[in-house]
Amino acid sequence: MRRTRIVTLVALVVSVITGSIAAVPAGAHLRKAPTPAMAVTLLADGLQGSVGATIGPDGALYVTEGVLGRITRIDTSTGNATTAASGLPTRKIFIGGAMDVAFVGTTMYVLVSVVGPDVEGNSVVGIYRKDVSGGFSVFADLGTWSIDHPPLTLFDLPDGVQFALQPVADGFLVTDGHHNRVLHVSSTGEITQRMQFPNIVPTGLAVTHGSVFLSEAGPIPHNPADGKVVSFPLNPAGPNAHEVASGYSLLVDVEPGSDGALYALSQGDSPGNVPPASPAAPDSGELLLVNRNGSFTALVDELDLPISLDFVGDTAFVTTLNGEVWKITNVSKFIKQ
Repeated sequence: MRRTRIVTLVALVVSVITGSIAAVPAGAHLRKAPTPAMAVTLLADGLQGSVGATIGPDGALYVTEGVLGRITRIDTSTGNATTAASGLPTRKIFIGGAMDVAFVGTTMYVLVSVVGPDVEGNSVVGIYRKDVSGGFSVFADLGTWSIDHPPLTLFDLPDGVQFALQPVADGFLVTDGHHNRVLHVSSTGEITQRMQFPNIVPTGLAVTHGSVFLSEAGPIPHNPADGKVVSFPLNPAGPNAHEVASGYSLLVDVEPGSDGALYALSQGDSPGNVPPASPAAPDSGELLLVNRNGSFTALVDELDLPISLDFVGDTAFVTTLNGEVWKITNVSKFIKQ
């Protein structure tokens, strides 16, 4: 990362301070509290094939390593990295293998993609569950289901390219950025289609207050206008997705902060008419605040190929495609909309 700039939201801080003034008793002197600045530090590096990450039940960050077929646990205070699980199918091409990780209670689930026969692999594309023995078993065969239920949009890989795994009360939601849809997997492993999209390249998922938020990278050449955050009801009977915000290219994740605000991650500027799944230009990624007027505010820029966003309190953890994890402190403190 080069010369990362920290954007200070002075006007928003003033609104918080102003709100505090009304509660000060007559004759008292208000002492203005200092506003902590955001700070960006490298927490860990050397990961191989990192795409998805999540905060585990123990408060650590768990990151996929698709090249090595394992999940790595990173202490969010020290950056110490240890192997949490291994033995998963490894990446066959430039993308795939272990793509995302999630927990239901203390049980680990891993989304594995692009490891089947369509890329000369021999593994199951799907959700894997970690057993009490420490190994993995297939919980849901997404590859076979995708072959049997082809999407409405054009595709090259019949198994799809599943990207994000989001636990919900009755199972999981899964994005398929190649087949342009969101799948639902029940708590018993039954697979159904939750929503089919046109060619919008769905990526990250978040669920809060009964709504699903979805980031869209947009089709090649990933124009900024096509980078969107949309939402739809968690209830399957609800209406179709509606736009929440747009204006940044290659949106790859969305996540609520502890302050109630919504944040998104742009991988950066698209190089143009490139092959599918090509990354953004180096050092052009941004951490974004999603504004209620449908726009974004850039909080941190010049991130190098960010791919996953997670929060612990007001601290953000950004995982990158080049195997790094960046810790950004004081992100959501004092931010009000």
